[in-house]
Amino acid sequence: MNRSGLPAGGTPAALGYRMPAEWEPHQATWLAWPHNRDSWPGKFEPVEPVMVKAVCALAASETVRIDVLDADHERRVRELLDAAGAAGPIQFHQIPTNDAWRRDHGAIFVRRQTSEVMRLAAIDWKFNAWGGKYPYDLDDAVPARMAEILGIPCFKAGMVLEGGAIDVNGRGLLLTTEACLLNPNRNPELSRAEIERRLGEMLGVHTILWLGQGIAGDDTDGHIDDITRFVAEDTVVTAVEQDPDDLNFEPLQDNLRRLRSMSGAQGRPLKVITLPMPAPLCYQGQRLPASYANFYIANRVVLMPGFNDRNDEVARATLQSLFPDRRVAVIDCTDLIWGLGAFHCLTQQVPA
Repeated sequence: MNRSGLPAGGTPAALGYRMPAEWEPHQATWLAWPHNRDSWPGKFEPVEPVMVKAVCALAASETVRIDVLDADHERRVRELLDAAGAAGPIQFHQIPTNDAWRRDHGAIFVRRQTSEVMRLAAIDWKFNAWGGKYPYDLDDAVPARMAEILGIPCFKAGMVLEGGAIDVNGRGLLLTTEACLLNPNRNPELSRAEIERRLGEMLGVHTILWLGQGIAGDDTDGHIDDITRFVAEDTVVTAVEQDPDDLNFEPLQDNLRRLRSMSGAQGRPLKVITLPMPAPLCYQGQRLPASYANFYIANRVVLMPGFNDRNDEVARATLQSLFPDRRVAVIDCTDLIWGLGAFHCLTQQVPA
């Protein structure tokens, strides 16, 4: 037996599974509808209209699976979507959650090709609410329920990991941050080498690309999906702050330096494209983790958070040039970000 509790040779990678890149075809996008008012104290009402806009955009692209608390909650969400004219396949599941951050507490999906058939499996990572910051008992049970609904195998990873802490190119490269994965509030019993090995066993990756710190206001301790994302097998976009007096300037410059020294496929240097940062966004005296890097790539649309900022259009144009076959939909997240996350945090792709 290895430390993940799987029989020798029985890891997902050994069985031929790998985590696809986000731009590879989806059968669905899965999300949990926001309901925890403590995550948006004093500002919950504007959140649901933002979610409605997001679902309307996604439903035109692919099936949308939505977790709700119970029948009454489902009825309310259906009414909101119907009133907005949401068109496309939308499926509801009554799975109680502590919060809506599906990227972090949900299953991560891997797939393999066997005898002309693509097989899907779910990875059930431990979830401890970013180092025990919030209640998480319901959220931690979600991955197994997702696998059960889809009728697919579910591998227990035996390690704490949130989906927003990693990003992959689908060809063996994985991006993450030292600030998050090496934080003692996650897996204090595992060394860096052991964490790398577990990621390889579970996700079919062979190279871990380590960045340093995340952005100010991020309560996840530095998730990669707020700073740097793969947009092609050999290309990343990375957030850069232009103001040398801003808290994010030096950490993001350090990440940029690291990326420019890294190699991708066949040892070639990564192509690095910069994304601007919006102006600092604060609410009730708290710096918020507003970042254009928290976009989500669906089959025919890219959901990009907007912040009513002059750099919104710069970021949109940059992403549109990288995804010419998808529409970049900019949705105002100046209220949503008070919950300390945006569209990538709220979604999880189910590969086709």
